[in-house]
Amino acid sequence: MTRRDAAALPAKVRKLRCAVYTRKSTEEGLEKEFNSLDAQREACEAFIASQRAEGRVPVHDRYDDGGVSGGTLDRPALKRLLTDIEAGLVDVVVVYKIDRLSRSLMDFARLGPEPKLLDATRDDLIQASC
Repeated sequence: MTRRDAAALPAKVRKLRCAVYTRKSTEEGLEKEFNSLDAQREACEAFIASQRAEGRVPVHDRYDDGGVSGGTLDRPALKRLLTDIEAGLVDVVVVYKIDRLSRSLMDFARLGPEPKLLDATRDDLIQASC
């Protein structure tokens, strides 16, 4: 985020740093110039931009797991994202669809509330599509 980005926010709005997490289960099509991960990221970034007045700003680190199953939490980009959340670098996780984060209810239970990494009641996890 640049100084100009921060200056554009009203003084009373709390800045919420939004990380975009993308995942695709197979490697098929990832070699394309514009692939599924790019489409997911584009939709999420557009959502974040639409929420700028509420203080949402994008973090510029990329959290992309291409060719990795959603059936496990053992994913490089997800591990890095969780580390950044714990370090206080990310306030909100934005995903194109919730199943990009995980397809397992057990895994969602592992992500929160102890420790409170993702808490939908606090608006820490947002799905950018309907």
